[in-house]
Formats: sequence, structure tokens, C-alpha cells
Amino acid sequence: MSQRKFSACFIATLMLPAFALPQSFLSQYKGLPYQDTRYQGGAQKIPGRVLCAYYDLGGEGVAYHDTDPQNHGSGELNPADGSYLNEFRIHEGVDISYTKFNRKPNLIDDNPFDRVVPPADLPYVGWTEPGEWFNITVDVTQAGTYAADFLYTSNRGGTISVDVNGKEATGPLEITSTNDPRDPLAWRQWHHWNLAPQLFKVHLNKGKNVLTVHILTLGNMNLAYFDFKPVHR
Repeated sequence: MSQRKFSACFIATLMLPAFALPQSFLSQYKGLPYQDTRYQGGAQKIPGRVLCAYYDLGGEGVAYHDTDPQNHGSGELNPADGSYLNEFRIHEGVDISYTKFNRKPNLIDDNPFDRVVPPADLPYVGWTEPGEWFNITVDVTQAGTYAADFLYTSNRGGTISVDVNGKEATGPLEITSTNDPRDPLAWRQWHHWNLAPQLFKVHLNKGKNVLTVHILTLGNMNLAYFDFKPVHR
């Protein structure tokens, strides 16, 4: 290649529009929005609540990465009994459970140590470990900046991050521990729910976007949903 052609190519590369990388990622991505016999909504809508348990279809290495193939919630903690919630995504590696209310003799997710009370029967991603991730396809009504509230539990704190269309968007996000030494039940430290308001802000293009949620440090968090709201200036 001549020096002139090389220079022209180099300059053209520098002048590629900002959407080139996201468009390339989206065109190559093989995952699909989650749906099943009960949930047929396809890509989750923004503005709105984006449930982590409705991460994409596509399997290990495409829609998610988990440190082991066993679902430690569906079919293990929650015995396979033919019910929708106990067997939700039972054959996938991402570990999923759901919020349980009015359980006796001990309250679980409606316990007095909650900082906020979550919805009942809400599926969530749990048993998280550093290095794990999952993708969620969303449909954005209007391009702009959105702030995300985050419903979660965290026994020991840690950090997560969120990518948009294959590109880092938030950097490490500190997750405050919900551990409460007043709770006499050690196992219930994983069930103290909290809402982190405006955990992060991110710019999203109109239409299809793919969010990648990374577990960076510590893990042992339960991730329920991100509630995206437009930031008005």
C-alpha cells in the first residue's frame, strides 16, 4: 500500500462515526431477547424496569458467562416441582431464585431487616461471582441519558459495571453492603433488600441496545432489576 493510501485509510478510521462500534457489536451479536410461555414481552422497554432474570437467550459465552453450569436456585434451592418459579430457566448456568413472602416460621424476603420491601415472587439473579456477566437486550423509546435505580441485596459489598453495545459505559460501581448484624439468622444476610437510587447514568440510542452486566469484585449479590428513567436537563 502506498503512503498516500495508508494515510487516507488511517484518517478515515479516525473519522468513523461514534456509532460504528455499537453497530458492529449489534450486527454480530447472536443473543435474543428473553421470552417464554408466561413472559412474551421480548426486548425489555426503557424507560422502565429491566429485570436481570430476563437476561437474553443464547447460552454460555453468548448471552452470559457463569462460573459453573449448575443453576443453584432453580431446581436446587427451589426444588423442581413443576411450578414456574421453582423451575425458571432451570437448565441454564445463571443462578436464579425469587422473592418469597409469608414463609413460616422465618420470614425471608419480607423480613424486618429489609431497607426496602421488594415485590413478591420477583425473579432475580443470585450466587454471583467475580468474572460472571449476562446480557440484556432492551428497546429504548427515545435516545438520551437515563439514570438507573438498582434493586439488590449484597452480603459483603463489591462492584459491578454495565457495558452498552459492547462498550464500557459505567466503570466500576460500588455496591453498598446490606449486611445487618442485628439479624439473628446468618442465612438471611442474603435477603436484606435495598434500592440504590441513580446508581449510574448512561446514554442510550433509540431502539435496540444490549446491556452487559459484569460482576467485578466480591460477588454474593442478588440482582433484581434496574429501573431506567430519563434524565431531564
